[in-house]
Amino acid sequence: MIFLSRLTSLVMSATTMPITFLDFMKTNYWIPSLLLLSFTSSLFGGEKGWVDLFNGKNLDGWENTYEWGEAKVVNGVIELVGNQKFFLSTTRKYSDFDFTGEVKLPVGRANSGFLFRSQRRENGHMFGYQAEVDGSERRWSGGFYDEGRRKWILPVKPENSPKNKELWPDEKRNALKRNDWNKYRIRCVGEKISFWVNGVQTLDISDDLDSEGYIAIQHHGEKGQVYRFRNLRIRELK
Repeated sequence: MIFLSRLTSLVMSATTMPITFLDFMKTNYWIPSLLLLSFTSSLFGGEKGWVDLFNGKNLDGWENTYEWGEAKVVNGVIELVGNQKFFLSTTRKYSDFDFTGEVKLPVGRANSGFLFRSQRRENGHMFGYQAEVDGSERRWSGGFYDEGRRKWILPVKPENSPKNKELWPDEKRNALKRNDWNKYRIRCVGEKISFWVNGVQTLDISDDLDSEGYIAIQHHGEKGQVYRFRNLRIRELK
């Protein structure tokens, strides 16, 4: 606003009096600044409102409510290790939001997921909505799973169901890069839930079972396997 006010003042003054050398220099100083501001706003406008859920240094804002499993930070990455399935979750709940996060599965047998709007039982165990990270040949990464409750929502069981030919085409099945980092995006607005895996939209559905809950990351319980997560960010939508 200061930039715009200054430029407007200079332009208006130019209609009533000759432009001095100082005014000319000032005007030519502010114009590039405005152009740079406009470009920066355009480039990073989508960043407005985003906050880091993981600060890259420690696990502030996260907790393991299970009696097993280990979570630690190594070189800016959350590493989960365990011999039973567990989830590391946020300490607070979220309702409507855009979430992005990256996950890297270990080599070999592996399965994981991002819980969102999820709930806790009295013993601290997590259940609820999950964006699937599937390391198997089934390739259902980006599918919608209801952990500890209804199980598979999309794709549908059994795996060879004719419905999956339409519901789960090769573009979705091939979205995950099996031995690399993978970026997930989860967007929840009211009943509408959408997923993207590495830019490929895998889900666009309405479900009203849960309107808010925790975000959590999963270790599936394979002994010796290390699951890695980074760049966990959220933008709450009012």
